[in-house]
Amino acid sequence: MAATHTPPASDGHLIVDSRVSIPLTEFDFEYMRSSGPGGQKVNKTSTKVRLRWSVVDSPSLDEALRQRVGETFRTRITADGEFLVTSQRTRDREANRSDCLEKLAEMIRQVSTPPRKRRPTRPTRASKERRLKQKKQRSRRKQMRARPGDGE
Repeated sequence: MAATHTPPASDGHLIVDSRVSIPLTEFDFEYMRSSGPGGQKVNKTSTKVRLRWSVVDSPSLDEALRQRVGETFRTRITADGEFLVTSQRTRDREANRSDCLEKLAEMIRQVSTPPRKRRPTRPTRASKERRLKQKKQRSRRKQMRARPGDGE
C-alpha cells in the first residue's frame, strides 16, 4: 500500500505557516460513502471525508486573514460561516482526513500574505513616442488602401 502524506500537524494543531496554527479541535469531520469504483467494500465503508471549520468564529485567524479567506473562497463557505473541504482520493479514511487538512492548509497559505498595493506609474517619453509613431503608420497604411478621390 502507498505511504500516506501526513499534514504538518503537531501536538494537536494544523501548522499552516510560521504565523498561523489552528487547533484540530476547531475542525469537525464527517465520514460518508465515496463515489466511484471501490471493490467489494464499496457499500460498507465510509471513506469520504468532509471537513467543517467555522472560519467566522475561529480565534486562530486575524481579521485581515479571515476576510481574505472569505473573499477568495466564498464558494466553499456556507451561510453559517463554515468552511467545507472534502476528500475521497483514497480508500483510506485517515488518508482522506489528512488530505482535507493539507488542502485547507494550502488554501490558507495562498491568502496568508496580503496582496501588494499597485503603485501607479506614468508612461515614459519613449513609450509615448512609439505609440504615436505606430498610430501614424497605421493611419498612412489605411490612407493607402483608399481609392483616389474617395475622401473628397
